[in-house]
Amino acid sequence: MTSLDLTLPTPAENLALDEVLLESAETGSGGESLRFWESPTPFVVVGYANKIATEVGAEACATLGVPIFRRCSGGGTVVQGPGCLNYTLVLRIADTGPTRNVTSTNRFVMERNRTALASLIGASGADGSVVQVRGHTDLAIGALKFSGNSQRRRKRFLLFHGTMLYAFDLALVDRLLKFPSQQPDYRDGRAHREFITNLNLPAPTVKQALADVWSATEVMRHPPEIPAELLRKYQSAAWNRKF
Repeated sequence: MTSLDLTLPTPAENLALDEVLLESAETGSGGESLRFWESPTPFVVVGYANKIATEVGAEACATLGVPIFRRCSGGGTVVQGPGCLNYTLVLRIADTGPTRNVTSTNRFVMERNRTALASLIGASGADGSVVQVRGHTDLAIGALKFSGNSQRRRKRFLLFHGTMLYAFDLALVDRLLKFPSQQPDYRDGRAHREFITNLNLPAPTVKQALADVWSATEVMRHPPEIPAELLRKYQSAAWNRKF
């Protein structure tokens, strides 16, 4: 698996590159890969089918100058910015392997990521808790979530990407997002600030742990270019405000 640690200048470019990595693998010009990136400025990104009016405090975003984008995968709405590490996995779909369907892929990826981070955190939480897979695609320390994830599937490859809060301004989530329309049982109605936490680990440490567990040992020297048409999609209101 190749590794790519690359943050492009804008949220639109970074979201587009995730889709390009998937399409490159699907068409045979790329393969399995692990990418890291982190936005230097805050933005909100909704899942493919999310409704902005339902999930996002659009007025607060406008007041604070925080843009709203839409990604190509499912899942819920998140706030990104400094202290929120993004990882992107492109994996081959195997008919009889752990990536054969959505559910088994979720279990496979989340358990592997859990293993990587548990080795760093251990039982260091105040209550002696360790990293757990909660809901379908969350990672949490005890009952506090620090990672949300989603996937998009093609015929031969899939995109599985997510966020890792390690030093994020958690109060910003309360300011910019409404209470989600869907929640995992373990959330138990808690407000954002009572539900999320930071890993409090350096980003390079988290990256190395994930690269090790995924055996992403070969550096991607020449990442694929983003087609102009695809970039325009991620920059357009027709895409970002479609629901």
